Amino acid sequence: MTTTPMFEREMETLSRDALRELQFTRLQDVLRRVYENVPHYRASFDAAGVTPADLRSLDDISVFPFTTKNDMRLAYPFGLFAVPRSQVVRLHTSSGTTGHPTVVGHTKTDLDLWARMMARCYVACGVEPGQIFHITFGYGMFTGGLGYHYGAEHLGCTVVPMGGGNTEKQILLLRDFEADVIAGTPSYLLNLAEEAERRGVDLRSGSLRTAFCGAEFWSQAIRDEIETRLGVTAYDLYGLSEIIGPGVAGECRERTGMHAWEDHFLLEVIDPETMEVLPPGEEGELVITNLTREAIPLIRYRTRDITRLEVEPCACGRTHARIHRVTGRNDDMMIIRGVNVFPSQIETVMLGRPGLSPNYQLVLQREGNLDALTVEVEASPGVETTEYGDMAKQLQHSIKSMIGVTTRVVVLAPGQLPRSVGKAQRVRDLRRLD
Repeated sequence: MTTTPMFEREMETLSRDALRELQFTRLQDVLRRVYENVPHYRASFDAAGVTPADLRSLDDISVFPFTTKNDMRLAYPFGLFAVPRSQVVRLHTSSGTTGHPTVVGHTKTDLDLWARMMARCYVACGVEPGQIFHITFGYGMFTGGLGYHYGAEHLGCTVVPMGGGNTEKQILLLRDFEADVIAGTPSYLLNLAEEAERRGVDLRSGSLRTAFCGAEFWSQAIRDEIETRLGVTAYDLYGLSEIIGPGVAGECRERTGMHAWEDHFLLEVIDPETMEVLPPGEEGELVITNLTREAIPLIRYRTRDITRLEVEPCACGRTHARIHRVTGRNDDMMIIRGVNVFPSQIETVMLGRPGLSPNYQLVLQREGNLDALTVEVEASPGVETTEYGDMAKQLQHSIKSMIGVTTRVVVLAPGQLPRSVGKAQRVRDLRRLD
């Protein structure tokens, strides 16, 4: 079995005390850098009445102000850069569905860090140099494809930079190139498996053994479906463009949470209502601070992702804290007739039920002064249409019983919902059209 290069392995197994000492030193440095070089941080620190000198322990990070996505939009395009723009060798942006997109930049050192963090994630799951690594994430301004790509090359894999879409060719190359590893959004890997089955291609009997999924929420039921239909072990990998891209954290073969690479990222979990820092094990909103990034280090960035941290050492020997499965986002929460509902809750109830596929959408509409939710889900192939009505009633009852919200449920024939080549659009909000 291939192991991580010695420097990386030693870093991944540092004692918690040594790791916290390293974090403190690096945090002191990054706070000084942003205060001296980024007008936004000088202004926000001054407004909060703090300076880098007020950091006397890691816990003191709690007195420094948060950074939000809106701060990044207001600084568009290069207002948060901590280095001269001429030192930035790569630019990426978010989708920018509302207002300006968020812009992130990388120096050459940042790109090397990114590749190394991705390679750490792969090695933790048993990927070895020389294996064929097939990437279905999109390339371009989205950080997914390039992040996975350079991490795999850094490890010494043979990369197939397929990108998104063209599912027929994806299946052909997976079979003919005999890929060992595949990476993509959970929804697209299911789409790919479905299309392979439709074409009579059994990917389960091929060379694929490992899948990396990210960029969208996926439940355990979705993981089980991917593993069954592709014949792989599927691993969760976490990241976000604002912090660096994918590679902030990833599962090991124990699959008891995603190891966050704490020598480069400082993690907190806060109560999103009170903004208080929560102790390990309690669920809240994940907040991340860059410790070593050069181009655009973010301080206490509010990810909006809901999760919890585990700081006990893993059975694999790695000591870095683990992020547990992200269960949703603060800004994804729906309020249906006074009940707070996350899409992940609906998915958990729905998936794994006999006769239902993992293809679904949640449709939000306005009925009078209240929001109404319709769950559209496809039946599994082979289910008789005469069963659709009873299946809908049973799912509606389960959602009401387990979540406490009344929904309308529509069971559709296979293939009726749109398929995704990137992030799945799970929520369709028709209220904006009213």
